[in-house]
Amino acid sequence: MKIHEYQGKQIFAQHGVPIPKGRVAKDAADAKAIATELGGKVVVKAQIHAGGRGKGGGVKLANSPDEAATVFGQIHGMQLITHQTGPAGQKVKTVLVEEQMPIDRELYLALLIDGASGMPVMMASSAGGMDIEEVAAKTPEAIHRVSIDPVTGFQPHLARELCFALDLKGDEQKQAIKLMSGLYEAFIATDASLAEVNPLVTTKDGRVLALDAKMNFDDNALFRHPDVEALRDKDEEDPSEVEAEEKGINNFIKLDGDIGCLVNGAGLAMATMDSIKFAGGEPANFLDIATANDVNKVIDALLIISRDENVKAILVNIFGGMARVDIIAEGIIGAQKQMTRTIPVVARLAGTNVEEGKRLIEESGLPVIRAEDLGDAATKAVAAAKAA
Repeated sequence: MKIHEYQGKQIFAQHGVPIPKGRVAKDAADAKAIATELGGKVVVKAQIHAGGRGKGGGVKLANSPDEAATVFGQIHGMQLITHQTGPAGQKVKTVLVEEQMPIDRELYLALLIDGASGMPVMMASSAGGMDIEEVAAKTPEAIHRVSIDPVTGFQPHLARELCFALDLKGDEQKQAIKLMSGLYEAFIATDASLAEVNPLVTTKDGRVLALDAKMNFDDNALFRHPDVEALRDKDEEDPSEVEAEEKGINNFIKLDGDIGCLVNGAGLAMATMDSIKFAGGEPANFLDIATANDVNKVIDALLIISRDENVKAILVNIFGGMARVDIIAEGIIGAQKQMTRTIPVVARLAGTNVEEGKRLIEESGLPVIRAEDLGDAATKAVAAAKAA
């Protein structure tokens, strides 16, 4: 789960991470009032779940309260397009107004879980304000990492190691060590999967603070954090993913391809997507329906896939053990009868009650394209999509 910058900063502040003064503005008059409180010079920032907001025109300086009101009007309601939103962009519904900072240096700081070691890793770089992926690709030596043993926690010597790499000395180093410790506390306390500060800034008047905040959370731990879950903004999420979750289909991720996928098992779903690409196609989603011995769930999943206008064909790949193929077949039949447009469905079915499943599909009279193995299914799905 992702949250907005201003929400991340609220969590940061609770754990002693210094942030600029500011708050969310309700309207242009409120933006003007906040700017007045903060001394006139402010930054007006669009709040969406994507990076690159500044390059897209979603972050602007205002040097007076009146200008803050004007800039608010320019940003609020705009369709902000960044490299992370895709060409459709994201509508800005929330705007943060905060004080301008006399920035001296822009740095980068982040915490995440290293899948290889299973431990938290804190990363720092002097290349703050840039896309960290670009830094990693062009100058990987500019990114410094320390692994954190969760038993002993974040130790001061690890913070000092990062400070030396960032050339932070004296009082700046003391502030940075405290900030890093607070960031680690926030990360652990909320079961976060990412806590990123880009940029982390030093100011001309000697302060070190988080100018930005990005936090992602482990969905599997949200039951322990109702306060964090309450920060969720479903308007920022893909509607089909939200609908899938509401209908108990928790392993659905929308992609940009044209071949919808319904598969039982995460590994099989990944193999199905790879097979589609190997056959020259592009998957439109990841969907592990698991052991869904529920006709309505299969129907719901296929209807969600079918409502994606980019989908030209659907591949159903079921290798049933506990999953009953006859129930999947009933779901395919029920969904095709309810679809508002004709989409070719390729079905590779194997496992429990497979003969009954095949019989149901044959007797339905519906144009389901049968496939005997995964390679055959992927080839037929790509061909069906191209023909459509």
